[in-house]
Amino acid sequence: MDVLSSRVLHPTDPERSRVFYRDALGLASDREFGSGPERGTVLFLGGGFLELSGRAVEPPAPEVALWLQVRELAAVRRELSERDVAILREPRRAPWGLLEMWIADPDGVRICLVEVPAEHPLRRRD
Repeated sequence: MDVLSSRVLHPTDPERSRVFYRDALGLASDREFGSGPERGTVLFLGGGFLELSGRAVEPPAPEVALWLQVRELAAVRRELSERDVAILREPRRAPWGLLEMWIADPDGVRICLVEVPAEHPLRRRD
């Protein structure tokens, strides 16, 4: 099996989550499927996708998190601030050398926005 990427969330309020990911985070829509309030939405996540589908009775477990790599974390911070997205943890360099900032979606799914600095080993192809 050669799986490259997949992310699926079942939000408690699909429309609220669709607005958050599409409008507040600015993710582009790939497609929608189904109809009515239960319709699903697939959004682009770089080389992958985020599917919002179904309706959960309870929010996901606190361990559920998304890790999204961005080009410039400071610019993303400014953009999200302009869109009134609450910042859980301001940008800072983690002990492993990545620049990280944490936010959460309407169901409390934690989202780590990450910038890989130019000097970081993840940027090297040895």
